Amino acid sequence: MAAETGALLIHGLGGTEFDLGLLHKVLAAAGIETHGLTLPGHGTQPQDLVGVRMEDWLEAVALRYRELLPQYQTLHVLGMCMGALLALELCKTEGHAQGRLVTLAAPIFLDGWSAPWYRGLRHALYLVPGVAERMRVQEEDPFGIKSDLVRSIVKAKFARGDNFHYPWVPLACVRQVDRLRARVMRGLGGITCPTFIAHAMEDELTSPKSAHFLAREIPGSQLLLVNNSYHMICVDNDREQVAAGVLEFFGKDPALARTRRSSRRAS
Repeated sequence: MAAETGALLIHGLGGTEFDLGLLHKVLAAAGIETHGLTLPGHGTQPQDLVGVRMEDWLEAVALRYRELLPQYQTLHVLGMCMGALLALELCKTEGHAQGRLVTLAAPIFLDGWSAPWYRGLRHALYLVPGVAERMRVQEEDPFGIKSDLVRSIVKAKFARGDNFHYPWVPLACVRQVDRLRARVMRGLGGITCPTFIAHAMEDELTSPKSAHFLAREIPGSQLLLVNNSYHMICVDNDREQVAAGVLEFFGKDPALARTRRSSRRAS
C-alpha cells in the first residue's frame, strides 16, 4: 500500500540540499517524507558540469519523479532556483496531478540588481568556440544572502572547501539554464496542479518580475513575496516565513516552521 504523502525536493545550479535549508526537516516534522536527488554534474567538482545539457537534468528529475510516484498517495514537487525551473517543466510535461507544486526563487528572468556583468554579453560569448566551456562564473558576495550571520557562515564554508555548493560554474552551464528558461516559459497554462510561488522582493539574481510572470501564467497559483531576503530564501532572513507558507500550502501546521527554532534555542 502506498504511503500517504511524499515530496521531491530539487536543488539549484551548482548546489546541494543546502539550497533548501531546513525544508527537508520541517516537512518531515509535518509527516511528509522528503526525497532529493543529485543533478547530473553536481556533487563532485565544477568541471563535471561541462558537457551537461538541460536534457540531462530534465531526464534525471523525471526518472526520480516516476520512481517515487507509485510509492505515495500524494507526491508534492518543490524546487529552488534552477530546481524550480526543473520542477515547473516536470509538472508541465508529466501532467502532475497527484500533489502540489512549489517554486522558490525561480529565475525566469536573469534581471536582478546584482546580475553579473556577462548578462548582456553571454549570448555572444556562447557563439565563440571554447569560450563558454573555459569561462568560470564565480560565486560572489553577497552569495544570494542578506543575513550577515548566514553570509559569514557561507563564506567560512567556501574558505574550508566544504562541498555544499560549487564556488563557480562554467558559462556553458549558464547557457543550458538559458535554454531551460526559454522552454519553461512556454505552455505554463498547462500546469493544472495547485502551485505556490515564493520569491524575494530584493532577489539580486532574478527580480520579482519572474514571480509575477509565473503567477500570471499558471492558473490559480498563489504568490508569496518576502521582504528581507536575497535569492536564497530558504536560508536567509525570511526562511521561517517561506517554510510556514509551504507548510500551510501543503495543508500542514505553519507553526512547525517556528517551533523548530524555539526548540533549538531551548537546547
